[in-house]
Amino acid sequence: MASDKQAADIVLLNIREVCSFADYFVICTGESGRQIEAIREAIDKTLKQEGILPHHSEGPANSGWVLLDFGGVIVHIFAPFEREYYQLDQLWEKAHLLVKVL
Repeated sequence: MASDKQAADIVLLNIREVCSFADYFVICTGESGRQIEAIREAIDKTLKQEGILPHHSEGPANSGWVLLDFGGVIVHIFAPFEREYYQLDQLWEKAHLLVKVL
């Protein structure tokens, strides 16, 4: 989904043991607001086809950080500056890294 829209540095973290509000984080980067929106739309469309709808979403694409909350899975789509600034990968470093796609 995200990789189809050229998302970069995709990370899947199993956060079950270090977090009480979700099971997994997906973190990825889009180079522009347009790309971030395309990634968001691709994820929404693919999961909707499977009957999975987001519980909540936050942030317009031009903000540099879009969050999609699917309950057990939370997707973070960042612009490069915001990804470096917030450093969620390091903040959740005790989580188990399941997948990393550069």
